[in-house]
Amino acid sequence: MRYLVRTPWWLKKIYRDLVWEMPPEGNKVYLSFDDGPHPEATPFVLDMLKAYGAKASFFCIGKNVGDHPGIFLRTVEEGHTVANHSFDHCNGWETDDAYYFESISKASQLIPSMLFRPPYGRIRFRQIQHLRQTMGMTVIMWTVLSGDFDNEIDGVRCAENVISKMKPGSIIVFHDSQKALAKLRYALPLVLEELRKRGWIAEKL
Repeated sequence: MRYLVRTPWWLKKIYRDLVWEMPPEGNKVYLSFDDGPHPEATPFVLDMLKAYGAKASFFCIGKNVGDHPGIFLRTVEEGHTVANHSFDHCNGWETDDAYYFESISKASQLIPSMLFRPPYGRIRFRQIQHLRQTMGMTVIMWTVLSGDFDNEIDGVRCAENVISKMKPGSIIVFHDSQKALAKLRYALPLVLEELRKRGWIAEKL
């Protein structure tokens, strides 16, 4: 599977209207989790964040919110950011615009947020323009991918991807999903422990 662990400067320049990182102030990094809520993965993540006094942002699929409202409510009540990841994880490159915006709007009925992350990171320029100018949403991307979605690597590599590439201001992507869970169980505690050792703060967007 081919992907870039750390987003290169040239991609940020091409897609300059997207948020790729936060200001590098106060030794903060921004953990984020895509595709939940999930009945096993999300509670594990919430337990780990609570143990380390960390905050994060959860880019939720609307359908999963509807299926697991209690876990979604716990995420909100524990002070994390919840954000829109569409209703059904539709790919912006392969989806008709009308359906794409309908999926995002449908998710917005369950997820009170103006932050949106495109599934797979795939979004067209005209979709970005519509989301920003018509729907008033901010499109959040990432600085570092853990790679926990990659079946060809293990939890050790996921942790190394994050620890070796993160810097203050980095937006880091994990997934609270069944596919990622085994790697997440190994990698997330190591990343949180490394942040503690460095004296860095895991913050929400």
